[in-house]
Amino acid sequence: MRVARLRVLGFRNLRAQEVELGGGVTLLWGSNGAGKTNLLEALFAGLGGTSCRTRRDREAIAFGEPLARVEVDVEAEGEERTFLWSLARDGDRRHLLDGAALDAERAHERPALSVFLPDRLVLVKGPPSVRRSHLDRLLEALWPARADARRRYGRALAQRNALLGRVRAGFAPVDSLDAWDAELAEAGCDLAAARRDAIGVLEPEFAVAASDLGLAGQASLRYAPRCAAAAPADFAAELGERRSADLERGFTGHGPHLDEIHLELDGRAIRRYGSQGEQRTALLALLFAERRALLEARRAPPLMLLDDVMSELDPDRRERLASRLAEGDGQALITATETDHVPATPARFDIAVRDGGAVHEVASAADPPSASFAA
Repeated sequence: MRVARLRVLGFRNLRAQEVELGGGVTLLWGSNGAGKTNLLEALFAGLGGTSCRTRRDREAIAFGEPLARVEVDVEAEGEERTFLWSLARDGDRRHLLDGAALDAERAHERPALSVFLPDRLVLVKGPPSVRRSHLDRLLEALWPARADARRRYGRALAQRNALLGRVRAGFAPVDSLDAWDAELAEAGCDLAAARRDAIGVLEPEFAVAASDLGLAGQASLRYAPRCAAAAPADFAAELGERRSADLERGFTGHGPHLDEIHLELDGRAIRRYGSQGEQRTALLALLFAERRALLEARRAPPLMLLDDVMSELDPDRRERLASRLAEGDGQALITATETDHVPATPARFDIAVRDGGAVHEVASAADPPSASFAA
């Protein structure tokens, strides 16, 4: 999959424009406040259906505009498809693919996105739920055949929690939980096994990437499941042992929905003991570990959106990061205030961003893809 072009209207400070993008690495450069990060956000919204910077998507609507609208044309397997995202001030929201609603059932048709923004540090220092969801999206991309485990577990958990309420209220017998304990246990063991395998794939490359990018010490990833049972029967037995407590609290207090994924440096949690710089580097290392895992699994690599990633790296580590971006057939957009902040790669071309518009492009490859801009 390759993003071919982006069209924006009424999105933050961006001008109404169309931006042609090439493969490989695209550098968006310009002064602070020019709109570089807003272009990354618009691209994420068009493909992902929401902002990557705020939970209040209406903040993306430009002042004085009735709505924000983003269209993204992508090329995949010789075909061109169009994603559309729009949000009006009255709350009307659309996310379409080729004119049809892109709902949860079609979520797998969205391209994988890998985002480095200051706001995304929540993945490192936020609650466990953020890391669980992130890991689950990755394992679905790595092993599509195992994607159903998360959905099955979510359905079983919701049903069991609802039944706990009915039992507490006297509308259902206690032993009616047996069937849902078995269902939850089977799906939970499948989900935990997939998560464990994903961490096993990521952990070695995470350590290497963290070292390459300057994280001093031994970096590691560790999966900490709430339930240690490997067999559904054992998991169901553990649920049975905790049934009284679950009935008292009214929800299920044991299982993969409470798992944790630890990012550690020399055995200490980076989320708690790491500096801001160490947390930034750990996030970047995790994203590159995921990209390598997808490349080695012969899956489509994620579109990488990297905001101001070079500012805290020395020249040597900038070169290492650039070489990682050049691996495989992936596509990346990276922002910087100066072109020389990002080492040149064979497939890179540069776009200057000024006053919310892409006003100039300079190709760094011998035969670059064309680029055009319409304000």
